[in-house]
Amino acid sequence: MKLSNVVNIAVFVAGLDEEYQNNIISGINDFSRKNNINVSYFAAFGGMIDSRLFDIGEYSIYSLANLKQFQGAILMTNTINDSGMKEQISSRIKESGIPAVVFDCDTISEFYNISINNTDAMREMVRHVIKDHGAKTINYISGPMSNPEAVERLLAFREVMAENNLPVDEERIYYGEFRRFDGHDAIEAYMQSGMELPDAFICANDAMALTAVSTLEKYGFCVPLDVIVTGFDYTYSARNYCPAITSVKRPLNEMGKMACSIILDLINKNKPKYAPLEATCVFTESCGCNPPVESNFSEFRKITYNKMESANSNIRKLNILSARLADTENANEFIEIIRDFAGELECEHFSLCLARGWQDGRFCEYTENIGTNFDNMESPLVWNNGNSASVEFFNGEEMFPVPQNTGGNVNYFLPLHYRNKVLGYYIITNSEFPINSLLCHTFTMTISNSIENLCKISHINKAMEELNRIYVIDPMCNIFNRNGFIKHADEIFNDCVANNKTVMITFIDMDGLKFINDNYGHDEGDFAIMQLASVIKDCCDRDSICARFGGDEFVIFDSNATEDTPYVLEQRINDKLACQNKILSKPYTISASVGSVVCTVDSSYTLFRIIKMADEIMYDVKKKKKNSRTGMNS
Repeated sequence: MKLSNVVNIAVFVAGLDEEYQNNIISGINDFSRKNNINVSYFAAFGGMIDSRLFDIGEYSIYSLANLKQFQGAILMTNTINDSGMKEQISSRIKESGIPAVVFDCDTISEFYNISINNTDAMREMVRHVIKDHGAKTINYISGPMSNPEAVERLLAFREVMAENNLPVDEERIYYGEFRRFDGHDAIEAYMQSGMELPDAFICANDAMALTAVSTLEKYGFCVPLDVIVTGFDYTYSARNYCPAITSVKRPLNEMGKMACSIILDLINKNKPKYAPLEATCVFTESCGCNPPVESNFSEFRKITYNKMESANSNIRKLNILSARLADTENANEFIEIIRDFAGELECEHFSLCLARGWQDGRFCEYTENIGTNFDNMESPLVWNNGNSASVEFFNGEEMFPVPQNTGGNVNYFLPLHYRNKVLGYYIITNSEFPINSLLCHTFTMTISNSIENLCKISHINKAMEELNRIYVIDPMCNIFNRNGFIKHADEIFNDCVANNKTVMITFIDMDGLKFINDNYGHDEGDFAIMQLASVIKDCCDRDSICARFGGDEFVIFDSNATEDTPYVLEQRINDKLACQNKILSKPYTISASVGSVVCTVDSSYTLFRIIKMADEIMYDVKKKKKNSRTGMNS
């Protein structure tokens, strides 16, 4: 359900843990709150775990977005490294017809592109390193070639190297994913290559530059005395690092605000107010230049401490959550723990949305070409400012289990999955926690793993129940076998002994089974045994225990017997068999010999002793039948 007077914007993004994304998101959120816009982020952490199956599960969240519920879309597809997934998202937006804004991508004419002049800034950066610092041998740490910005920056690097007649050694180019760990991996790859130390490492963004510097320092190199390192984006961490990273300052917060403003203009059929955005180089310590005078060390110390304090607090909370979830054995315990933790997220709303029947291991069907089918969903937890409820069923097209009835909300939709098995998703509304996504990602994986563990426990319990059933139930006759009889009758028998109660044991042996097997086959013999078992079961009282004791032998235990009980039972069995034979019209007759013992038991009796007594009585009955009939085989 969408409010007619509120604009709803969908944002597609990956890698919330990077400062580039944070700065743009901050601009989007500021604008949306001030203008009563609901913005919904469909966010994945693809490319983080180096697992294709994991990425498939992460990217499932993009197929959740029901574009009929939105008036506009912002595509941060430059943060998504999977080219196929970017194409799927772009195609869906085109088909929807809603206005869309994309960043630094002018290849899709249907979308409004907001670009920053990255190319000129990278050219200036490379010229500065060459001209002002005399660098001749340069390593380059690139983003993925599926990203237009990464392509532009690498091309600018090659152009400036060429204009200065400096060769580009392809072995000195490392292709990463714009993630922080790529800087570390690039330095490790260089150290293993055996090449001489370059004059500079030019990095396509700050996240990679920071880990490149820290890794170089671990190997004993000093930046910038031994080697220059530069970045791109001028993030908070980069400009306050030691050494401060030479970088390119970009108006990312302004990009986010501008994207929302353009969406509103396009919705209202107005021509968007747009001015090209420029990037500027900031030359500082990591290339050997002086730091800018704008640095405020006191403020940096306060902010850094607050970040550390917040991170330590969240880590402690997540550790407690992990420990508590590790002890859960059922869905109710799991939901209770998540409900308690929702209050720690400092959010207004939290919804856990799972495939209906998730407790039994059901999950959302996923096909890479189509996406995920979120049709059949439930929300076992809807947390709203301290109050919690549940929704038994909702269609995934609604996205929210409970409609959002106000504007100015910031919603984060994050995927829950185990590898490529999609379990569902959760929604956090009006919280800064998802932006602190190193912890948010850990929280997400903790929930997913716990759900998967619960499903496995459920499967194990069902398997154990089935094994126990097989252990005590005769599979052919569907009544107790010998093990089941002893297990259930023994406890009742001991109680009868303790209280000197009267019990009855009846032993039943089928007549003529060999004759049926020899003349009509073993399948008919099995059929006859099953018919006899069915008759015996039907003739027993509710409190009686009956079992198949052997091939064609059955036993009944009754703890509420009288002297007349055996005669009533035997007559009932014979009458029922006669009726059954008439209905079946087989060329043979199903019959049985019955022997019963009724006695008041005390400590001198055992269950097997009375069974043996009943067996002997049954055998006498069978002998008499044998003597009185001809042609009968037993």
